[in-house]
Amino acid sequence: MEAALWYVLTGTRGGPNRARILWTLRQRPRNANQLAETLDLHYETVRHHLDVLQDNDVVTRGGEGYGAVYLPSERVRQQWDVVESILGEVDIEPERDEQAGTDTGVDTDP
Repeated sequence: MEAALWYVLTGTRGGPNRARILWTLRQRPRNANQLAETLDLHYETVRHHLDVLQDNDVVTRGGEGYGAVYLPSERVRQQWDVVESILGEVDIEPERDEQAGTDTGVDTDP
């Protein structure tokens, strides 16, 4: 699983967006449209990244069609410390999610 996480989060050009998506899904399950709005990405871009994450067993889809929601897979939840380590190694800092009203762990105080 660690190799798959390194690949999808750092091994390709889309890694930073996939990292943002995974971090956002950690807070609560969302559908592709909600992710697109929250992360200010095009819907089709989000769909592509969700497909890559799902193909690599990083996220799980609940439901079918437009309203299907995504969440980190059980394997990823069990190894969340690895995800945080990878994000720290590549200096990807998740941002505060204003819509969810939750802090993603980034200290914004000067």
